[in-house]
Amino acid sequence: MKKALVAGALGVTGRALVDHLISRGDWEVIGLSRRSPEFRTAAKFISGDLLDRPKLEAQLDGIGDITHVFYAALQPGGSFFGEVGPNLAMLMNAIETVERFSRKLRKVILVEGVKFYGAHLGPFKTPAKETDPRHMPPNFYYDQEDYLKQRSAGRTWSWTALRPSCICGFATGNPMNIATVIAVYGALCKEMHVPFRFPGSTAAYHAIMEMTDAEILAKAMVWTAENDQCDGQAFNFTNGDFNRWENLWPVLAGFFKMEYARPQRFPLAQFMSDKEPVWKTLVKKHGLLDYSFEDAAAWPFGEAIFNLDYDVMSDTTKIRRFGFHEWVDTEEMLLRIFARFQKMRFIPSH
Repeated sequence: MKKALVAGALGVTGRALVDHLISRGDWEVIGLSRRSPEFRTAAKFISGDLLDRPKLEAQLDGIGDITHVFYAALQPGGSFFGEVGPNLAMLMNAIETVERFSRKLRKVILVEGVKFYGAHLGPFKTPAKETDPRHMPPNFYYDQEDYLKQRSAGRTWSWTALRPSCICGFATGNPMNIATVIAVYGALCKEMHVPFRFPGSTAAYHAIMEMTDAEILAKAMVWTAENDQCDGQAFNFTNGDFNRWENLWPVLAGFFKMEYARPQRFPLAQFMSDKEPVWKTLVKKHGLLDYSFEDAAAWPFGEAIFNLDYDVMSDTTKIRRFGFHEWVDTEEMLLRIFARFQKMRFIPSH
């Protein structure tokens, strides 16, 4: 049995990863998150704060020999500089605590993102390749990756970094999940009898974009963890196709059985700030899962994604050359995810 510690286990990446590891049957799984799971799982969960080193050490004392650390935790910051310290400290605390109590650590898998290439700053070289030079720091991904390189040198464990883009899956209370943003936005529009409009810029509507299914990302993470050839490597990882919102949005309107209308840009986070009563009405009327409006969707993240006025494209040939060949059709992924949301009563089914 391999033993995994999943940091950020209730996020959109961590939740899918825990499910995948459990399904494999040859992994013991320990999930680490700030919150406790609201669902049944065969994984053991620890509710903790990665910034509290003494408490973390007390919680992991006696946990046994962790063989793999899957790191998908994130601490949003108020500035680019403000993000570096907490995110680096959390990773350091996780790794060094595991090192203290485990004699069998073999691999650390770090989840990064296209922010590594400066996608959050403005237009960047596309398609982005793992060999592209870094942008002017700060960028906490740089600090985290450099730490893993330095810390693993001369030790018995190694690391791999994966760089997905716009991860989609199910998680609440998550600052970066576009799937729940679209789902809740669609449900609100339908309840208020307004058309399903793309709320971002016209340029973003026509730009090339990419996504990553959390389920296939979980498979890739485990694959890299179990393949020594991936040691010390970074891989771009997306569904493998490219899309434009202008092609996806009418399809989504059809799925939600809503009137499609042309894009109309508005400040999404501001306009959603008074919609909590509508959400509560939806929850009660349709017997939905009672998630708070704040936890259901991350409007600032949605607003940022819907206003990327430039192409976001990653070259994913490297991971294919190394042997991972699975892919996902993004349009089919979104329809599958939203159908799942309806089935689990996160959003109305009609």
